[in-house]
Amino acid sequence: MLTSDASGVCVICPTPFTPDGALDERSAAAMTEAYAAAGATGLTILGIMGEAPKLDAEEAMRLVRVVLKHAKGLPVIVGVSAPGYAPMRALAQRAMEAGAAGVMIAPPAGLRGDDAVLSWLQGAAEAVAPAPWVLQDFPQATGVTMPARVIATLAADPRCVMLKAEEWPGLDKITTLVGLMARGEMNRIAIYGGNGGIFLPEETIRGADGIMTGYAFPEMLKSVRELILAGRRDEAMDLFEAHLPLIRTEHQPGLGLAVRKYVLTRRGIIAHPTVRAPGPKLSEATRAEVDAMLARLARRDPVALKLAAE
Repeated sequence: MLTSDASGVCVICPTPFTPDGALDERSAAAMTEAYAAAGATGLTILGIMGEAPKLDAEEAMRLVRVVLKHAKGLPVIVGVSAPGYAPMRALAQRAMEAGAAGVMIAPPAGLRGDDAVLSWLQGAAEAVAPAPWVLQDFPQATGVTMPARVIATLAADPRCVMLKAEEWPGLDKITTLVGLMARGEMNRIAIYGGNGGIFLPEETIRGADGIMTGYAFPEMLKSVRELILAGRRDEAMDLFEAHLPLIRTEHQPGLGLAVRKYVLTRRGIIAHPTVRAPGPKLSEATRAEVDAMLARLARRDPVALKLAAE
């Protein structure tokens, strides 16, 4: 089960599809094994970048089962966010019975005011009980802002074990939450950054316990965290800055998932770059730009060397 002591790199997994849009279970298995081999300490599926709203209930459970089968014991978090409690309850129950470690919940768009946000999320927590749950704080996507005091209130639920902190700017919120926990004014929960890894060094320095994102080179995420925690910040920043152009390109709203799937295909982690319709496709010009970034990255990070020969 997922606990508040979690740390490390939890990779947000895309959902692989074949060129005709069918769920690609073979790629899902290979992807899961590749992430485990890359040093992931956990996996998250059916998140915002997992195209969850484009899957029906049975497809979602097929993906859950494939990932759990190939996760090599890593904890798997399943996104269950939905506008209402009934689908959340159903998916959470089935996922936990299949062996998931916990679920992730983001509030729906349209909630206004702290009382409304608290009420809805407390109801959601009851709906997914008894599963441990991750609170996703991502106002850029949901339009819902949660001040630190709201998060502290939600953390009073012992099953709320992790925050995926994606408000932007959000570094001061991380500092505030870490301080509240240090002073005993808030229950301990794990804090994981997100946002494509774009603030990974700063989040780590501010006290985040890990990173939960789907950047196409999770090996870098792991190495940068380890270097910073070992006090080798210059080495960490050299490695991180080599990846920044690609991180930035992957982070584009709308197009970013197509870029990420293209890079994962180039890496051999998934077989096809398909984004299920409706979704974007990369133009030839964009693919050429990404290829150029990968070629440059290969000169600075040995993990990307394989791509240089292709």
